[in-house]
Amino acid sequence: MEQLLGGDIPEGLRCDIKSLSTLSGVSRATLYRTYPHLKQEFEQRLGRLRKARGEPDPRIAQIDRLKEEVAQLRRRVSQMNQELAVREEFRATALSRLAAQHEEIISLRRQLQDVTTRGLRVAPSR
Repeated sequence: MEQLLGGDIPEGLRCDIKSLSTLSGVSRATLYRTYPHLKQEFEQRLGRLRKARGEPDPRIAQIDRLKEEVAQLRRRVSQMNQELAVREEFRATALSRLAAQHEEIISLRRQLQDVTTRGLRVAPSR
């Protein structure tokens, strides 16, 4: 019990009743029938330990931390995708406006060139 609750959990085991029975060398059924007071004590101490320090099994604690980290990263990716969509929309609008302005500039240059060309033709014919 002390080994499991201390966090020294052998590979392939967990901090639970099944592992307690395995390390004790008795079957789970024997633990339940013959040593219910030990099972109860283990569960109570495990509950207090989890409240005080969190999960005593470092592997499970690491899994929980990694799951939370994955959840945070997924939230960040979602937020970044939303920001990217807004920026892509802005980019498309800006490019559309630039294209329209470019066409207007070309049209105005042609008009200016036409006026200038007509003005030069009219002057020599006097």
